[in-house]
Amino acid sequence: MQHLASRQSLELSTQGLLAVAANLDDAGLRALGADLGAVGRLLEHELTLRRSAADSSVPASSRAELLRRLLSGRVGASAIRVVDQVASADWSTGRDLTDAFGRLSRTAMFLRAERAGELDRVEDEIFRFGRILVANPGLSSVLDDRNGLADARVAVVNRLLGDGKAHPLTVEMLTALAANTGGRSFSHGVDRLVEEAAQRKDKVVAVVTSPVELTAAQADALTASLARIYRRPVVTHVQVDPDLLGGLLVKVGDEVIDGSVAGRLAQVRSRLAS
Repeated sequence: MQHLASRQSLELSTQGLLAVAANLDDAGLRALGADLGAVGRLLEHELTLRRSAADSSVPASSRAELLRRLLSGRVGASAIRVVDQVASADWSTGRDLTDAFGRLSRTAMFLRAERAGELDRVEDEIFRFGRILVANPGLSSVLDDRNGLADARVAVVNRLLGDGKAHPLTVEMLTALAANTGGRSFSHGVDRLVEEAAQRKDKVVAVVTSPVELTAAQADALTASLARIYRRPVVTHVQVDPDLLGGLLVKVGDEVIDGSVAGRLAQVRSRLAS
């Protein structure tokens, strides 16, 4: 979300979700996540409803009542409490409102992994799946095809991760993404899941490319250095690319730190050609 008002509303809505989730067990969290995801899909397909629910000229209580009346009996009581919070907040666009329900749905799913002590594993598996997509353009094109059928994407994910190849929550989150990418590419959604998992731990994500495998000590030292640079805890994911020849390529969000030999050679070639 680029809009300040929407980001503030998302933060308040997340706090409301966490308050509701505090009294739910795993089954309750599963139902809450599914219900919020369903609300997001409804708003995605119903343009008039989306605009009405996000119209800041309409009193917050009226917007909340609109969704409450529409959703009563279709989603659980816990979801209705969160919907009231979300609908009463100010959203810059209808798209931001729709995205908020998707984000809150995923937060409920991450909470399940967090409570089970499996959040690190789930985050790492999602990241590794994203690397598989990068390394296999054919697979990526199938999953990123916006004209493709959702059921076909879900079948591909299940075929790759089924039979115990990944944690059940990893499979659940990636199949949910495959079923509804929110109008964006599947690959974009995978990257967003990794970022959101790190944010649940109040950390930033650093994707580090190295020409060789790093030792545990080297990886720990690198993570500590990045934490000092960004003044926040860092989750470091390391991938190997021998073409770098030496050094490291570090990406944190949109920022790239290219300390690789290949990168320096490219800079020299560029200067010589200019």
